[in-house]
Amino acid sequence: MSTELPFLAPSEAKKRKIAVMTSGGDAPGMNGAVRAVVRMAIAKGCDAFCIHEGYDGLVKGGDMIKKTEWDDVRGYLAEGGTLIGTARCAAFRERWGRLKAAKNLIEKGIDALIVCGGDGSLTGADLFRKEWPSLLAELVEKKELTAEQTEGHGNLNIVGLVGSIDNDMCSTDATIGCYSSLHRICDSVDCIADTAQSHQRAFVVEVMGRHCGWLALMSAISTGADFLFIPEVPPARDWKKGMCNIITEHRKMGKRTTIVIVAEGAQDLDLKKISPEDVRKLLAEELGLDTRVTTLGHVQRGGQPCAYDRMLSTLQGADAVNAVLEATPETPSPVISIIENKIVRNPLVQAVQLTQQVADTIARKEFDKALHLRDSEFAEYFKSYLITSSVDQPDLKLPEDKRMRVGIIHVGAPAGGMNAATRAAVSYCVGRGHTPVALYNGFSGLIRHHGDKPLGAVRELTWLDCVQWTSRGGSEIGTNRTLPSDNMDTVAYCMEHYKIDALLIVGGFEAFTALSELRQARATHPQLKIPMVILPATVSNNVPGTEYSLGSDTCLNALIEFCDTCRQSASSSRRRVFVIETQGGESGYVATIAGLSMGAMAVYTPEEGINIKMLDRDIDSLRAVFAKDKGQSRAGKIILRNEKASDTYTTEVIANIIRAEAKGRFEARVGIPGHFQQGKQPSPMDRIRGVRFGVKSLQHLETFFGKTPDEIAADPMSTAVIGIRGARLKFSPMETIERTETDWKHRRPKDEFWLGFKDLVDTLSGRRPPSEVHMHVPVLMPE
Repeated sequence: MSTELPFLAPSEAKKRKIAVMTSGGDAPGMNGAVRAVVRMAIAKGCDAFCIHEGYDGLVKGGDMIKKTEWDDVRGYLAEGGTLIGTARCAAFRERWGRLKAAKNLIEKGIDALIVCGGDGSLTGADLFRKEWPSLLAELVEKKELTAEQTEGHGNLNIVGLVGSIDNDMCSTDATIGCYSSLHRICDSVDCIADTAQSHQRAFVVEVMGRHCGWLALMSAISTGADFLFIPEVPPARDWKKGMCNIITEHRKMGKRTTIVIVAEGAQDLDLKKISPEDVRKLLAEELGLDTRVTTLGHVQRGGQPCAYDRMLSTLQGADAVNAVLEATPETPSPVISIIENKIVRNPLVQAVQLTQQVADTIARKEFDKALHLRDSEFAEYFKSYLITSSVDQPDLKLPEDKRMRVGIIHVGAPAGGMNAATRAAVSYCVGRGHTPVALYNGFSGLIRHHGDKPLGAVRELTWLDCVQWTSRGGSEIGTNRTLPSDNMDTVAYCMEHYKIDALLIVGGFEAFTALSELRQARATHPQLKIPMVILPATVSNNVPGTEYSLGSDTCLNALIEFCDTCRQSASSSRRRVFVIETQGGESGYVATIAGLSMGAMAVYTPEEGINIKMLDRDIDSLRAVFAKDKGQSRAGKIILRNEKASDTYTTEVIANIIRAEAKGRFEARVGIPGHFQQGKQPSPMDRIRGVRFGVKSLQHLETFFGKTPDEIAADPMSTAVIGIRGARLKFSPMETIERTETDWKHRRPKDEFWLGFKDLVDTLSGRRPPSEVHMHVPVLMPE
């Protein structure tokens, strides 16, 4: 039996009635969107309805359109597919079907519809909105509805959420479900690579995507595939020879595996389909390789959503409710998108038209145009793949007098994506003719082993050295927390001794601090007047100058896995609370986003701290929840506490307080995942962003070639942070970031972009009553 929170009881007459439905192909994360819409609608004083079985349920009406209460969506975040169902509906494509759908909505009093689906589903929704006034007029004329019934429902608010594993919608960087699908592909290809390595085999892997090559491209980047076929960029006419040459070259260099990724919509320049079997025959017959084909099929569509899709669906579902409540009759139907790191509302019609235009341009063989019609990252990622996938690219080579020796060093704790970024940087260097130089074991390695001591602390890297690093966690060149200030004289000497012309520092807040020290030491150590970039990589995501650090997504996925396991135990016992301690240092990012992604009952962060009143309120809430417990499944509760949220109220202390105050009505347990949160293998997002950041960082360092040391030192951008800020990837000068944006005491940015999400965690968990709900998902409105 579901129950609505007792504090939610505004006047029935004033309530908006908002319905949500899922349509088209299912995608992991759709349930998170449904949960967010339902709970945000209720928290805003509205009635929430779920339309079951997509447009088919909308046309059939009756019990297919159900009022949904707070507890009805408990546990939805961790479930794959769509729990409210989806189905094809030929009737809705006809006007008579849309008439029935309109009548069903009016009878329920619904005048706002949030649709989670692909471009076809959203196109149908917008047509429904346009026809709405004429549909109501026709229903009144036919006396199927009265004028009184339609009064006050003259407009239908439509908001779109894009749920699709293909990531084929323009105007957004990611669709709900695409990263979960990418996880499935990467896990599979990583496993395939192991057996390929053992037998020196070649594997041709077919992935989903229809007319969109996003899954194929990102999986090729994430797994270091040797060759790639996507519909947006058909291979050259002599592709058979070109592919064989590349693979032969890789084999001659000592590479034991060959992976070729084929999108299901792959075709040549004449629009003739390229099948995995075509590729297999070529590799077997021309190169004599033992070649197998693997078609992953619907395994890519199923399974639990990853952390990113849980977060994305929650943020977009919550903003969809805000979009409904803020809409006027003149407001165009929006689709809720994400650009880089910001939730964006774009005109739905425009997004659908651009999406359909891609297929049209491909059909007209306008491939360059099709490539650039995809999201802002697509063309850039394709170029990054080309640069890093092959060692022999004469067109990329710079003249010998423009080549550099680029030092690469890891600083701080290990983080997923460090190796992917390093591999990309090395591949870029090799492709351009630069010499990549690994500075092993951080600054301590450099300080201990230098000059005439050839102990392996400094070594030039080859393409083959790191060709398999993309999928490896940790740090292959070693990392630690030592700072250059431990012996700045030796660090400066090493830069000169090893002829380092530019430096790429990969790491977290220690790496940020190291770059700050190196910049300031230029005044006394002219050897440091070289361009330097920090590529943020830390599970804590606390580096100033960026909203995203490599490793944070890997951490969230590992933490979500841990929390899901604890919740299963808690739910099995029903009356149990797990208090789980998260990493993150003095930043509550990990705890907050994990709480958002798995539906934590409460999140304690260093920014907010912990006090006895807060604990007392949360224990009262737990008492109320368990008092209403009628044996529902998924009833266990999770509380997340950042490791530095309080010196007094430790994780164990909080669990003991809850246990004591429960007086036997429920119990509490402690979970401390510790270094499990660093993850075993980097997530696909950390892999692909590692490649993007790595290539971009080297391109930035190249811009300083030919300048004198004094000219370099005078340019603020010669020491810079690469990162995502708002809706852009950009470089920021260290001097400015240090001075104006860094909270040195707490080792975090002064302005943390995610702080507003904390209110959303509380709202969707029921921790914060509606009178206190002021949270608004940060939205970037289109220009």
